[in-house]
Amino acid sequence: MKHLIPTFLASALIASAAQAETVNVAVAANFTDAANEIAQAFAAATDHEAQLSFGATGQFYTQITQGAPFQVFLAADDERPSLAVTEGYGVDGSVFTYAVGQLVLYSAQPDRITGPETLEKGEFQKIAIANPETAPYGVAAVETMKALNVYDALSGKLVQGQNIGQTYQFVETGNAELGFVALGQVSQTDAGSRWVVPQDLYQPIKQDAVLLKSGESNPAAVAFLEFLKGDEATTIIEKYGYALDR
Repeated sequence: MKHLIPTFLASALIASAAQAETVNVAVAANFTDAANEIAQAFAAATDHEAQLSFGATGQFYTQITQGAPFQVFLAADDERPSLAVTEGYGVDGSVFTYAVGQLVLYSAQPDRITGPETLEKGEFQKIAIANPETAPYGVAAVETMKALNVYDALSGKLVQGQNIGQTYQFVETGNAELGFVALGQVSQTDAGSRWVVPQDLYQPIKQDAVLLKSGESNPAAVAFLEFLKGDEATTIIEKYGYALDR
């Protein structure tokens, strides 16, 4: 005699199994603090788990093309997620802008930075930027210095981080007196000194997300991107100094 499982219990078991999923997310380093808080909120709301890896957008894209086990990619630009779709690594129609980054000139030293004149005077030994070959915030830093006509004068003082996270560490530890970092990295502290760079000095840093082909059948991957668009996540995103693409 067969033992039949009641329909409602079968549905509950299926739902429970679906809730046990994990998504591996490649996250641009500038978004570290915001992403960690979003992941906690996501787990509380859905019972799914988001495992986050942080690094430079360009390096992550290379890893994705080489088969890295990510299902979702949160980039620091709007170029590589679209490229992922074009080159067959991303799901068509899944790309969207989750945040618009803001560049800030930052020093761990109080009163060290007063504005663009800090760059113009050049009274420092080292200024940190993220590698512009792999990090969009590095590109924005170079664009800003060129717009202010100080790039040539400062080029000999530049030290490059592999990503914006390492760039921030250079400044925070004093290995560079100041540096261009993401506002999201310093928005939760009043320590040090800073100048939020006007957005007309660099191209907008639209940070796009994409569902990767490897995550197309992963309920947690799909749910994470939907959560990222929702009110709870966008409130966190704005809290960390990012604008929304509305």
